[in-house]
Parts: sequence; C-alpha cells; structure tokens
Amino acid sequence: MEIVTSWQLPGRQEGKQELIMRLLNRKVGTLTPKLEEQIRQLPTTQLEDLAEALLDFTNAEDLVAWLNGVAG
Repeated sequence: MEIVTSWQLPGRQEGKQELIMRLLNRKVGTLTPKLEEQIRQLPTTQLEDLAEALLDFTNAEDLVAWLNGVAG
C-alpha cells in the first residue's frame, strides 16, 4: 500500500488535470477556457473516468456531450 501525505494529493490532482488537458488538446483540438474550467472542477474519480473516455472522442462535441452527461 502506498502512503500519500495530504500535501501530495493536490499535486497529484493537478498533474492528472494537466495530462488530461494535453491529451484532449491533441485528440480534439484546443479547448476553450470554459471547457478547461469545467475539467478543472471535476473530482478525481470523474477526472479518471474522463481519461478513459477521451480515448473514444473524435471531436470537441464528444467532450461536451461527456461533460453534459456527468453534470446531468
């Protein structure tokens, strides 16, 4: 079992966000600031789900649909 201190958790979350942003930019093109903010607001579990889902995205509309499904 890995021991994670409380100061490491925000860093890990931020690292996941940055990686997912880079992958999304490559997969669907440059994200709008609004989309970036929506992604930054996701809790860790949903961020991890997005990391898997983005593999099936072909355009930004797929991302928007996924985010609307999470919020809805």
